[in-house]
Amino acid sequence: MMEEDAPAGRSVESNLFVTVSGPPGCGATTLCEGLSRSLNCGYVSGGDIFRELAEERGMTLSQLIAKADESDEIDRALDGRLRTIAEQWGTANKAFVLESRLAGWLAGNRADLRIWLDAPEETRVDRTRGRDEMEAEMRVREVSEAGRYDSYYGIDVSDRSFYDLTINTARWSPDALLEIVLTAIEEYEAEMDEGAFRTDDVEL
Repeated sequence: MMEEDAPAGRSVESNLFVTVSGPPGCGATTLCEGLSRSLNCGYVSGGDIFRELAEERGMTLSQLIAKADESDEIDRALDGRLRTIAEQWGTANKAFVLESRLAGWLAGNRADLRIWLDAPEETRVDRTRGRDEMEAEMRVREVSEAGRYDSYYGIDVSDRSFYDLTINTARWSPDALLEIVLTAIEEYEAEMDEGAFRTDDVEL
């Protein structure tokens, strides 16, 4: 699933705050762009904010990634911005999509639907060819971030227990994946909801 192949999707009426998370190459950008169009709602990507931080500091992505390994300042700046966005949209009662590795954790109980996407490593590596970062950098970043999240916030990113949907995106086309998620959103009924896994706010 390539990011430029974002599906169009059907139109769905919803006021759900949706978070989408997963490792590099999981197909999150493709899905989120489709959701944004189908729900006619806003969409914020952690990757875009990371690039904004790099531009503000006059650094390349690789330089910012290296800087993030040296101290917690970059991660906390990124996560602070994402938390602020989650707080704003968590009370807006309007559809919104927030995407980042920690989106589900940062949104906490403000999120109505938390999604984790993944795919086999070879698939994800193939999808990320041609990005600004080299394959080796992507892999190093993935391992490095997992260690930092645990160290800074006590978050185990391998814990998928509190996600409402966990999907292997290598099993379906972009259109089919979008349809799966849109169906979950469209069929959601608050009065039938027996309760999401509650999470404590992450202390940034």
